[in-house]
Amino acid sequence: MALAQTENCIEVMTGAMLPQGTDTVIRYEDLSIDKGFATISIEKIQAGQNIHSRGVDRLNGEIIVAASRLISPAEIGVAATVGKPELRVAALPRVAILSSGDELVEVHETPLPHQIRKSNVHVLAAVLRTWGLDADMLHLPDDPATIEATLSDCLKKYDVLLMSGGVSMGKFDHLPEVLEKIGVRKLFHKVSQRPGKPFWFGRSERTVVFAFPGNPVSSFMCLHRYFRPWLRASFGLQPIESQYAVLTEDYFFKPDLTYFLQVKLVSSQDGRLLATPVTGQGSGDLANLTDTDAFLELPLEQQAFRKGEVFPVWIYR
Repeated sequence: MALAQTENCIEVMTGAMLPQGTDTVIRYEDLSIDKGFATISIEKIQAGQNIHSRGVDRLNGEIIVAASRLISPAEIGVAATVGKPELRVAALPRVAILSSGDELVEVHETPLPHQIRKSNVHVLAAVLRTWGLDADMLHLPDDPATIEATLSDCLKKYDVLLMSGGVSMGKFDHLPEVLEKIGVRKLFHKVSQRPGKPFWFGRSERTVVFAFPGNPVSSFMCLHRYFRPWLRASFGLQPIESQYAVLTEDYFFKPDLTYFLQVKLVSSQDGRLLATPVTGQGSGDLANLTDTDAFLELPLEQQAFRKGEVFPVWIYR
């Protein structure tokens, strides 16, 4: 065969199959070609150089992507490479977001002095879209019979209900009572935390219910701190990897509650995540979320949190 002669070579494109009878590739930049003759400009050549052999990435029959993985562009590329035009995936949960209260009006409406525009449902829906979930948005008036009828219907249609408001101690906070009446078993009500202390959680035979407090920062925090970990666990995914940040200044919080402090984050040159408090005006200050990036989780065992201490951080931006 002519290729066995030492004076012969053959061109092959980058990424192509090797011509039969060859085992080594010399890059174009390591030689020059003139009038059909190739002159090699490097001193050392090793058999097998610049070769990507079959089976070095994964062996035949080896698992490339394990089950219970989020599909990213990398997994799509692997699926295309191995000839998988269709993939079996878990179905996303059917989610409804419910606001409550006669004082709420639509975004396009001008509120009367005793009214406010709906914002929480839009915030929650926007967050869910970033996680690949589309949710229906419903509203519950301050009428127990209507609440019962609507929620009973929702338990038949949806896998998850996310509620905003109606779970505190107000005169029209009917949700906990109605939920238990229609067969949603309460697993807990109230958490030693701020914001979000009145958080109610339960489930029926097929539906999980997250009933968040109505204050916007409370519902926003609870969605990230509790719903997102639940969502990942329901798909069999690994828990969210814990992240931590360094407090950049002293902070004091006296109540015996876990406190989720809103912070602005920056990365230091030595690779640390630095968290600067931006306290705002409490759990009703939705605008403060636009100036912050995360919640720093401060434990209830402390009241004084010192500059340089490290705490868990829940990043939402």
